[in-house]
Amino acid sequence: MISANNITLRLGKKALFEDVNIKFTEGNCYGIIGANGAGKSTFLRILSGQLEPTNGTVTITPGQRLSVLEQDQNKYDDQIVMDAVMQGNARLFEIMKEKDAIYAKTDFTDEDGEKAAELEAEFAEMNGWEAESDAASLLNGLGIEEDRHYAVVGTLPGADKVKVLLARALFGSPDILLLDEPTNHLDLAAIDWLEEWLINFDNTVIVVSHDRYFLNKVCTAIADVDYNKIQLYSGNYDFWYESSQLMIRQMKEANRKKEEKIKELQEFIQRFSANASKSKQATSRKRALEKIQLEEIRPSSRKYPYIDFRPDREIGNDVLTVENLSKTVNGVKVLDNISFTLNHGDKVAFVGADEFAKTTLFQILMGELEPDSGTYKWGVTTTQSYFPKDNNYEFQSDLRIYDWLQQYSPIKDITYVRGFLGRMLFAGEDGEKKVRVLSGGEKVRCMLSKMMISGSNVLIFDEPTNHLDMESITALNQGMMKFPGVILFACRDHQLVQTTANRIIEFLPGGMIDKMTTYDEYLASDEMAMKRQVYTLAETDDEETEE
Repeated sequence: MISANNITLRLGKKALFEDVNIKFTEGNCYGIIGANGAGKSTFLRILSGQLEPTNGTVTITPGQRLSVLEQDQNKYDDQIVMDAVMQGNARLFEIMKEKDAIYAKTDFTDEDGEKAAELEAEFAEMNGWEAESDAASLLNGLGIEEDRHYAVVGTLPGADKVKVLLARALFGSPDILLLDEPTNHLDLAAIDWLEEWLINFDNTVIVVSHDRYFLNKVCTAIADVDYNKIQLYSGNYDFWYESSQLMIRQMKEANRKKEEKIKELQEFIQRFSANASKSKQATSRKRALEKIQLEEIRPSSRKYPYIDFRPDREIGNDVLTVENLSKTVNGVKVLDNISFTLNHGDKVAFVGADEFAKTTLFQILMGELEPDSGTYKWGVTTTQSYFPKDNNYEFQSDLRIYDWLQQYSPIKDITYVRGFLGRMLFAGEDGEKKVRVLSGGEKVRCMLSKMMISGSNVLIFDEPTNHLDMESITALNQGMMKFPGVILFACRDHQLVQTTANRIIEFLPGGMIDKMTTYDEYLASDEMAMKRQVYTLAETDDEETEE
């Protein structure tokens, strides 16, 4: 168990937390939610001991081990992957190294034997003999293949380094597990695996995440950070939303009844306060009136942008034809003979672990890369708007936000431009910021404003939910669902994919799957599982043939 007792944190004159008391018990997974800047990640740092509160204490049950998902993906670049993971249980790893050092001695003494026996007993008690297989199982589950388990971490791509950090945090079944945005940079398959792992985990988990589906799947309780306090709700994210809305409705209804009672008492007092025979009753009602207190109902500090993509022209039936498209990058064949046709009304989710293949395809379709072979052709009625995964190049200037968006607007009127920025929460002085200094989330909202103002009837999104808070993700989800044109997108947010896509495309070794279906139906399909197995076997056969 871990508990926060009277926690207060002040940053200058601002109080981020004020007398917070909350207890996290064994066997539960707690989702920490709240608006951007509410202090979710900061609260995790207080719980982990990385940040001292202004007042209050954090208490952990004696003897329990706490594990934290670290954020610096380059921290262990000089270590072997397996070692970096097993160091997640520092004491176990220390015992392993100490044992190895003793057994390596040429002058092994009786004292060394006694020490080795003590270490072996502690090692066995900590399930040390299963440590390497447990670490390998975590890495495999997250999608890091066995031939890379003993590679140097620094040789792995960034997404795999994040997986190593996650495996390190999960290793050794910690008593208390703190996870800050664990699904960031994970592909959908790895997220699915993590969800199942956490569902079967018996100890305490505290997680910050913007992934609504993930929170619904794994959480047994929600801790809502708002107005310097943390309110605990039983159930998952959807239960929290319904409960919080119900509470507000009940408070409003209670206030309505109190206001009616107040009005009734005031009318009586006004009518009979001067009447001697009724003066005692009027005085009694005055006392009753003074005792009635209306509940303070403060709206949530969360702010929802309004995302509405409206195409300037209706799209025709001829949308996009891709024929035998291939592309090799740095000696690796990223796209291999890809063919498909887009139709009117298609909303296509590109899924699977190969993120680079999706990005490469989108860059080719937008004319940023040339294919090695094959062709693609957009229909004459189509206009495209693109959200790239890496959008930093769009913001390397000293333009103000208003000026930056105005250059993409077909109507140069500043009031028209301000309207689109206002929908994305850039109101008043916020629009005066220079784009160079914007945060990741602000840049994403600018890019979405650019897409809205374009009036395009084909939208291409490459991981648009990165850096967005839950409210913005919800607004984007709704905007994509309502959009009457064609969408091609890659996204790690399960709920967004499930509610938006009517067609799934996945690139696999030796081919691709193209299916008119929802994402959940795709995952549950036996046909899809069989096709994956066929492609996997084909790849294995190719490797054996080469040998």
